Amino acid sequence: MVLATFNSRLGWLRYSAVLGGLLALAACGGSPTVQAPLPPVQAAPEPLVPIEALPPLIEVTPPDASVTAIELGGPIKVGLLLPLSGRYARIGEAMLNAAQLALFDIADEDFSLVVRDTGGTPQGAQEAGRAILAENVRLMLGPLFATSVEAVAPDARAAQVPVITFSNDRSIAGGGVYVMGLAPQPQIDRMVGYASRQGLTRFAVMAPSSPYGQAVVAAMQDSVQRYGVSLSRVVTYPPDTADVTLEVRNLADYDERHQALLDQRQVLAARGDEAAKLALKRLDGLETLGKPDFDAVILPEAGKRLQVIAPSLAFYDVDPVEVRFLGTSIWEDSKLGREPSLSGGWFTAPQPDLWLTFAGRYKDTYGSSPPRVVSLAYDATALAAVLARGAANASERFTYEDIAITQPSGFAGIDGVFRFLPGGVTERHLAVLELVPDGFKVIDPAPQGFQDAGS
Repeated sequence: MVLATFNSRLGWLRYSAVLGGLLALAACGGSPTVQAPLPPVQAAPEPLVPIEALPPLIEVTPPDASVTAIELGGPIKVGLLLPLSGRYARIGEAMLNAAQLALFDIADEDFSLVVRDTGGTPQGAQEAGRAILAENVRLMLGPLFATSVEAVAPDARAAQVPVITFSNDRSIAGGGVYVMGLAPQPQIDRMVGYASRQGLTRFAVMAPSSPYGQAVVAAMQDSVQRYGVSLSRVVTYPPDTADVTLEVRNLADYDERHQALLDQRQVLAARGDEAAKLALKRLDGLETLGKPDFDAVILPEAGKRLQVIAPSLAFYDVDPVEVRFLGTSIWEDSKLGREPSLSGGWFTAPQPDLWLTFAGRYKDTYGSSPPRVVSLAYDATALAAVLARGAANASERFTYEDIAITQPSGFAGIDGVFRFLPGGVTERHLAVLELVPDGFKVIDPAPQGFQDAGS
């Protein structure tokens, strides 16, 4: 079954007009300029949990095994590997929708996107990758998960075809594999740098013991050294646990601080003088004595789990007025600020302006709000289309370890400016945002270009 074959672009041009070409990537020369009207931030769609820990989704009937080609009539072929069946089919289908929008926004008539279903498994990805390589693609986009990339990479290397994956696992980068997903390291580094400039110097982390949580802890250990601040406490918990009360109490050092209060009351009561009585009165209503040994805590969680952890910390005397709650891009949820303990929290994410415009366009086109990860599919497809028209002839459009992929000036996409470094990891400029009761707001915008682009 061919999912989509388009030989005419007229039907899609009306959607492109919504943004007036503002989502196109800048592929060369100087800092890219991208402008768009700013819709209300609270209109953001639901966020997606870290890609490497997606929950099960509804099973769908797998498409048949034929190669799906979205043809624009020419010889330049780029492969796209997505989970179009299995647990993650809804995510894969949404990413395919976004790729199609990019295709008709950016691609020339000699560009074709060849799509294969991975089924969301390493074995399925390997089979899909081999089928795409048999189509003589010049570049491979995807797969979504790191384990699937590891299954695809050996064949891609043997065929000298570069891979731009949507995973955020930096450990798989290199050797022709470019990791496009938003990894924890640059997010944490951006946050620690900004927070330290605001006078926060003692940090803590409470994270799930998942690959994502472990990556956040490792990134935090690296960043505190870079910025000369301290990491006072690290508490982890099983990612599938329903009760984190013990871990919250441990992070808050609640039992020791509560015992210190009881001991102080006992000492003052034994004294019995007027000064002691006044001091006892000042302790009325307190649950603990002293403050936590950190002034900021990073919570790499999302959704309902985060909305349980944050008020639990407040309950155990980690006052969000005195301790800043910090997060990653998975906090990009317009409802989180309604939780009083989270309002005022900071998180890092791509500059949201173009994403919000794109999300509205996607909903107008497909009738539903997109998961946040689809921006990767749009930007990767647009990047491939730009690279395809950047060489003198078809045989030079893409080469293994392609110098065009790692050009210093980078590219501008829905998630802002980014560039691939020679080692295969992505450098992105991120914004710092603050949760407010009706959504979130940018408090430190993302830079607009790379200062060393001309070097």
